[in-house]
Amino acid sequence: MNPSFRRLRDFFVSVKLSVALLSLGLLLVFAGTLAQVDLGIWAIQEKFFRSFIALWKIGGLTIPLPGGYTIGGLLLINLLAAHIYRFKFTWKKTGIQLTHTGLILLLVGELLSGLWQEDFSMRLVQGEPKNFSESYRDNELALIDTTDAQFDDVVVIPESRLTAGATLQHPKLPFRVVTKIYYPNSSLSSRGPIDGNNPAATATTPSISPATQGAGTRITAVPQALTYKQDERNVPTAFIELIGAEGSLGTWLVSAHSAMTPQTFAHAGRQWTVGIRNSRAYKPFALTLLKFSHDRYAGTEIPKNFSSRIRLTTPDGRNDREVLIYMNNPLRYDGLTFYQASFDPNDNQVTILQVVRNPSWLIPYIACAVMTLGLTVQFSIHLLAFVGKRRVPRPSLA
Repeated sequence: MNPSFRRLRDFFVSVKLSVALLSLGLLLVFAGTLAQVDLGIWAIQEKFFRSFIALWKIGGLTIPLPGGYTIGGLLLINLLAAHIYRFKFTWKKTGIQLTHTGLILLLVGELLSGLWQEDFSMRLVQGEPKNFSESYRDNELALIDTTDAQFDDVVVIPESRLTAGATLQHPKLPFRVVTKIYYPNSSLSSRGPIDGNNPAATATTPSISPATQGAGTRITAVPQALTYKQDERNVPTAFIELIGAEGSLGTWLVSAHSAMTPQTFAHAGRQWTVGIRNSRAYKPFALTLLKFSHDRYAGTEIPKNFSSRIRLTTPDGRNDREVLIYMNNPLRYDGLTFYQASFDPNDNQVTILQVVRNPSWLIPYIACAVMTLGLTVQFSIHLLAFVGKRRVPRPSLA
């Protein structure tokens, strides 16, 4: 065997590598827990556990650490290499083999969940059918042709494409979209007077707005620092210019701020709306809230149970049924899981569901079952061997 290959094999098979990776994993969890105070749980997942390199900022220092993908990937290779080169399959080692197989499945399941899982929210108002959910953190620019009273023709552009200076053209749009300014987080304020004699004034100062159409003629955007807190969200704002074949249609201020509503304009005999909204995921079915219940313990304000009675319908009429969703009893349908997540404290006719798509959701359960079986088998093998030794008669001294 080639000496270099042997050294590489011994490195990946080594128990020392396993111990080192587990120790680094503990350090990563510790660092991520401390950093969560400033970054929030979503940012920690992306920056520490779903990355190859994690930058841990503590005090004035920035300490690079191997990310979750690096540690998990090396640990997976370590386990596979150990199975191939070190462990020999015998019935006495069946439990160990099963336990390690379960651990490998657990690592693969976490990787697939990080890559495939999608989380959305669905706010339902009693009596109003809804066939789409909305992202918690992602946004999109929506340009909607509302000319036909029977349907809307929608073109959406992901927020990631709204970089300053970007020019976008979609086949369904009779105009180009040019991003003049983009703020990943912002607040809105009243538009101040334009001082043409002030050479320091630019289109990015709070008192100045390059918008010439819509709400941007009255208000402007003030850039804000990005927030990573779990109970806060970034509010993106962009100044976009729409350019048709005849020339500019004006510059618009579009924002995900709750106070902003879609703005309307006409072009080439058609009616349009434009605005930034939470990214949507449309479904081939609709949910309608029939009743939301917020039960409390008698004589107290302590919550006892939250539940939503939902009607699920499909356009073809093949599915029309009622479902009760409550804590630890989600609705699973069409590859999606609907959990009772929250509610509107000011309106008892509103419920908020968490919508999760995770094609690999069964893998962690299978992994835990396999590991449990493996530990049980290994314990049983040793127990039977111990009992067998106790039953062997001792030789007589007479």
